[in-house]
Amino acid sequence: MNKNDDMLSQEEIDALLNGEQSSGSDEPNNSEDKVQDQVESNGSDPLIEDHLSSIEVDAIGELGNISFGSSATALSTLLNQKVEITTPTVSMVSNEDLEDEFPTPHVAVFVHYTEGFEGSNLFIIRNKDAAIIADLMLGGDGTSPNEDLGEIQLSAVQEAMNQMMGSAATSMSSIFNKRIDISPPKTMLLDVPAGEGTEYVPNESLFVKVSFDLKVGTLIDSSIMQLLPVHFAKDFVDELLNADEEEDASTQKSQNDTQPSQQKKKSEPVEQSTQQTSNQGQTKDTRRPQQIGGSGRSGSSEVESAQFSDFNEDNALESHEKRNLDLLMDIPLDVSVELGRTRRTIKDILDMSAGSIVELDKLAGEPVDILVNNKLIAKGEVVVIEENFGVRVTDILTQSERLKKLR
Repeated sequence: MNKNDDMLSQEEIDALLNGEQSSGSDEPNNSEDKVQDQVESNGSDPLIEDHLSSIEVDAIGELGNISFGSSATALSTLLNQKVEITTPTVSMVSNEDLEDEFPTPHVAVFVHYTEGFEGSNLFIIRNKDAAIIADLMLGGDGTSPNEDLGEIQLSAVQEAMNQMMGSAATSMSSIFNKRIDISPPKTMLLDVPAGEGTEYVPNESLFVKVSFDLKVGTLIDSSIMQLLPVHFAKDFVDELLNADEEEDASTQKSQNDTQPSQQKKKSEPVEQSTQQTSNQGQTKDTRRPQQIGGSGRSGSSEVESAQFSDFNEDNALESHEKRNLDLLMDIPLDVSVELGRTRRTIKDILDMSAGSIVELDKLAGEPVDILVNNKLIAKGEVVVIEENFGVRVTDILTQSERLKKLR
């Protein structure tokens, strides 16, 4: 037998080594996954590459990072919670894919730019997260929000987004060095599969989607998404890049203009400085002495009575609750007065005719119920005001109890 028959060729050795590496460890596969994730996060999606360059993607992300940094501060003040909005991720979604992107109902906030830029965009937040924000705005603790969002809850979310977008517009004004203003946001339920709220989605085939991670204390760890038409996003980027070029040119011009003036100042006498020093010395000498410590009293001191807080239960709202309520004072609510109720069988209902009498569960003269958005908040008695009926309030819940009823 030939000794060379027991030896492996170099090709066989390489094949064995490659086989051990592929079967003995999963690290290469993990590395490929990491690389793929990094590629996707950097915006190398073919859909993005066809419309936005890498510089434009970075500019959109940086603009969102700066503007929504101030928005987090505004939301934190409103909710009395720590709010974090992290660096955004930029991607692209087509109009046809919106149903797959948002298969369940969300809350959408429509924002229109009225000055500085011309265009509209949508901010979209999950229904549960919106319910928590509304509950915090209305004085709750956010732990058990009512996800069946009514008019007052949507208005609370709208006011929160109004404050956030106002703060973002202010930051953008500083970035672009011009006034940027928005119209009051409109809040609605967005259910793409059912076609609800889609009339506010801009009529565009493609959108730039900017997704921010949103954290509110320990209550929310989710995301808030911004949809911009591609041409509107490009307007932001073009303005931002042009602003940077103009700023560099302005800085260079300012430096050139400063050099001659500095040389001129060196040759000026120092009389003005000497005069200012003399005036400062006179001012120091003529100041009246102030007593520090001791029991000295001034004859002109005024004594004022101490002011104590009002512990009336009606005023037992916390400061942040009162501040948030001030923002929601113009929200219209439905007020109804219930004379009484009763239960009847289907047969009784079908047997009703003109002239039938339906007996209610309240006695004559008993107070009627006053309902706000179908929630009992007071009782009263029926009165007649000229030719109209009215109700005089005889018993009403406190402000804090009424607020809890409206959540």
